Amino acid sequence: MNFRTSLLATTLLVVPGLAVAQPVSGLYIAGGAGVNWLQETDLAATGQLANALAAQGITPNGDVSFDLGWVGVLSLGYGFGNGVRAEIEGNYRQNDVDEIKGFGGTTNAGGTARSYGVMANAFYDFDLGPAAEFAGVRFMPYVGVGVGYIWREFDDVRAGVLGGTVRSDGSDGRFAYQAIVGAATSLNQYVPGLALTAEYRFLGTLEHDIDTTSGGGAFTVSRGGTESENFNHSILIGLRYAFNQPAPPPPVAAPAPAPAVAPAPARTYLVFFDFDRADLTDRARQIIAEAAQNSTRVQTTRIEVAGHADRAGNPQYNQRLSERRAMAVAQELERRGIPRQAMVIQAFGESRPLVPTADGVREPQNRRVEIVLR
Repeated sequence: MNFRTSLLATTLLVVPGLAVAQPVSGLYIAGGAGVNWLQETDLAATGQLANALAAQGITPNGDVSFDLGWVGVLSLGYGFGNGVRAEIEGNYRQNDVDEIKGFGGTTNAGGTARSYGVMANAFYDFDLGPAAEFAGVRFMPYVGVGVGYIWREFDDVRAGVLGGTVRSDGSDGRFAYQAIVGAATSLNQYVPGLALTAEYRFLGTLEHDIDTTSGGGAFTVSRGGTESENFNHSILIGLRYAFNQPAPPPPVAAPAPAPAVAPAPARTYLVFFDFDRADLTDRARQIIAEAAQNSTRVQTTRIEVAGHADRAGNPQYNQRLSERRAMAVAQELERRGIPRQAMVIQAFGESRPLVPTADGVREPQNRRVEIVLR
């Protein structure tokens, strides 16, 4: 299986008909596995080994290519509810040696290269709404970068040279860096907080220097090192589980039974809010004062206080924001003499816009609380 075939196979593993992914809020765990392509690596012998090769008239340089291998990652992270995430990741990669070239001509190459370590990553999730829907599935793309420390291990990486053997066996740790591009789709309808992820990762490290020996054939036994690069391209399919899912929206209060006599026409007052705010402006306090004053002048049997939000941000956050707005208005009405038991306080989030908009659009007229005197 070559790298392109593996990429096609992994990207087709998508479950149709899934729900919309939401920005992560709070603690989460994530894991994934897939294929790893380890780039062809330049090799350079050092120390006694380089001298031993030079003594035989052999340039102490070559390169090694690898078979397609595999990768696994496990992460613990935290989402801030606004698309930003941070996490600590443990990872493991393994590829078998395919061919070693250079060092004056080599034969009988073999062995295994492994990489494992810890990375600190930062991500940003893009909530694109309907624009990120494909084949009936809504995705949330994301990008990430990370830094950390990776140990590279050569397990019996060897090649025959002039009737002898050059063998690398050991490990070496170096600073590492990575870039990540991926997408998630929600599995909330199966397990609340669960999401399916698919991503590409590039992982690189500073140059490693791994213990190497030579002997047999035209060689005397010598020790040294082999400097090698470490550049990985990985495709992973995984799962992410967020622990602290927001509570479901409170049930809408049932309307009171109609009075026996025909009620007076309802009067509605609109109190508007700044973006992502639930505090009252001076103009908002004037409108609330007018509503409180008029409630004592007309035959009012019920005062409804309903909070709303626009469609910027995720629905769970907007639900909580509309609740805070409704409570701020109710507290001001109470301060102006309206008893709390005379009010029906509700919150509708982004579900009842005054001005219909696409998801993610900021609309000032939808950031409101409606006071209805019935």
